Amino acid sequence: MSVVQTPHPPTATRRAPPSPYGRGNWYADTATPFPDQPPLTGDAQADVCVIGAGYTGLGAALELVRRGVSVVVLEAGAVGCAASGRNGGQVHTGQRREQAWLEKTVGEADALALWRLAEAARAHLHATIADHAIACDLKPGMIHARHRPGGEAEDAAHIEHMARRYGYDGLSLIGTADLAADLGTDVYHGGLVDRGGGHLHPLNLARGLARAAMAGGAKVHEHSRAAAWRREGGKIVVETAGGRVLCEQLIISGDGCLDRMSGRAQARVMPINNFILTTEPLGDRASQIIASDAAVADSRFVVNYFRKTPDGRLLFGGGENYRPGFPSDIAGFVRRHMLKVYPRLADVKISHAWGGTLGITMNRVPFVGEVAPGVRVASGYSGQGVMLAPYVGKLLADAALGEAAGVELLSRLPTPPFPGGRLLRWPLTVAGLSWYALRDRL
Repeated sequence: MSVVQTPHPPTATRRAPPSPYGRGNWYADTATPFPDQPPLTGDAQADVCVIGAGYTGLGAALELVRRGVSVVVLEAGAVGCAASGRNGGQVHTGQRREQAWLEKTVGEADALALWRLAEAARAHLHATIADHAIACDLKPGMIHARHRPGGEAEDAAHIEHMARRYGYDGLSLIGTADLAADLGTDVYHGGLVDRGGGHLHPLNLARGLARAAMAGGAKVHEHSRAAAWRREGGKIVVETAGGRVLCEQLIISGDGCLDRMSGRAQARVMPINNFILTTEPLGDRASQIIASDAAVADSRFVVNYFRKTPDGRLLFGGGENYRPGFPSDIAGFVRRHMLKVYPRLADVKISHAWGGTLGITMNRVPFVGEVAPGVRVASGYSGQGVMLAPYVGKLLADAALGEAAGVELLSRLPTPPFPGGRLLRWPLTVAGLSWYALRDRL
């Protein structure tokens, strides 16, 4: 039977298929082009199967092929289409929680080991970008701005503690007047400058990692959602709608997109949504905002974070929600937060606005560990994934090859399940997060 296609009338318009990177994503509109990768069809074999083509999965794949191991990467959407291609692009130092908290929680020895791991992750990120010539606009500098008066003594004590105990000299105080002169706003009360931090184009980083892994022999299959895994004849079998992968080891990544395949990780990682906009290019006004060209994050529980783009826009992240779905007007939702920091930009048009889903844990430290023999998971970076996730992927690759020290260290971080079980964890967590968010406004 033949099928006759009737052309649309001249006045009709066809809707473009939805972008896997989200509607209005400035990163997707400015990223280096990346070729579509074919979905998985039929059977494939590999030493290691990786689920998720974000920073963790691609970092694992890159390390595996570097060491001569065959790897297949399954991605439900497109490379970097989830948190890795939608985040604020901020490169923080250390773990998500401060070293003083880690010392009390896991002891001084593990706290020191975790700091060294984070420093290794930062060096790994810089080396990977340089070694593979990843054009992702990496720039130095991070400012932590206090949104309330007070706190300078605590910041000074933190600087001294990090220098004395950890040998880190990248931190310095910045006073209220100097911070206002740099940022071009007087709403903050001084803060910290971290010369080891920075910012970058996150989707270009993800695509650069994918190119490097593929150049080494990794097979990446987009639009190939992993539906289940099981053991069969001594192999791990990962199934998709179009085929399956037979492998010896399995790595599951996905941050806020985990499902039941991740075992006990699912109860310990909660997805939340965060939102970002970019303005139109600011022209001459760009030089009056963030003169140091650093990334900025403030001290609110629901953090405002912002930086300039290479073409002189303000990229501003602010606001989050804890339910499925995004606001109908993301630009308006974020713009309200932006204007509290930069009321002078009330006349500036918003060019892009988008949302993304990330994973958080109860203690804001990542869940990393072996959930079944030969099956390892990493998720719940709680906003620290740009710097940590590619290196955690490397550590997962190491563990798949029998070198598990890094994964074992991270697995000792406390990541309790969210209270309430499968049915009640969402409303109970939302109630708690909403209370802390309310405190920002008091």
